[in-house]
Amino acid sequence: MTRPMRRTRRTLQVAGAGAAALLALTACSSSDSDSGSAKSGSSTSSSSPKLSGEVTVFAAASLQESFTALGKEFEKQHPGTTVNFSFGGSDSLAAGITGGAPADVFASASPKTMKIVTDRKDNATAPATFARNQLEIATLPGNPDKVASLKDLTGSGLKVVLCDKTVPCGAAAQKALAAGKLKLTPVSYEQDVKSALNKVVLKEADAAVVYKTDVKAAGSKVEGVDFPESAAAVNDYPMTLLKNAKNPEAAKAFMALVLSAEGQKVLTETGFRTP
Repeated sequence: MTRPMRRTRRTLQVAGAGAAALLALTACSSSDSDSGSAKSGSSTSSSSPKLSGEVTVFAAASLQESFTALGKEFEKQHPGTTVNFSFGGSDSLAAGITGGAPADVFASASPKTMKIVTDRKDNATAPATFARNQLEIATLPGNPDKVASLKDLTGSGLKVVLCDKTVPCGAAAQKALAAGKLKLTPVSYEQDVKSALNKVVLKEADAAVVYKTDVKAAGSKVEGVDFPESAAAVNDYPMTLLKNAKNPEAAKAFMALVLSAEGQKVLTETGFRTP
């Protein structure tokens, strides 16, 4: 059964090769494993190794709905496996990985945060971009403040929340504001996109700049407002196998599922764009 992992405070917290390269790596690894098994007479080169054990995935908070669904599908396809997730701000997750936190896969909300891991050579494969995401304004249900543009958020009297500038959704918001030549002082900066969204859900803020995927996941709890400046701040989502992965074969199989047509369908249904 898929289950989330608790992350410690702050400790857990380009796109190079494409999907084809990652799938080729997976196929190569499977071939090597099959070859070794064939020597013992227990397998053939055409068979796939039986996967088992736990896969630990560190993933950006905005991936919670789609990756949870994919984790359940993976466990269904491979009985005996369990996918554990730690969702959070990509920068905090990257810091956890470089600090030695055990994980098999890292899925980031931006190439910049992925670079924290690749610069330290904590990755075992070149990052592959598997999705893209775009910003949207989340307002209270019914949009009582009549927010119609990014500029409207700069008006006095509105309590607006942004993601911290160090995390991908916050960096994207700053790009969008720069594109519109706008300045905005939020009532708070949040450490991940779900925290920013929850401020609106809990009616502690009037609006937040988050991802389209998060607005969609919230359903009737918020109302989304598109704005043209978001086109200047679309985030690529890269994914990599980590160097110290404890279950690399199962981890590569999970990554292959994300990159597959089935995985891409789940991602687009939750609001992501294909790479």
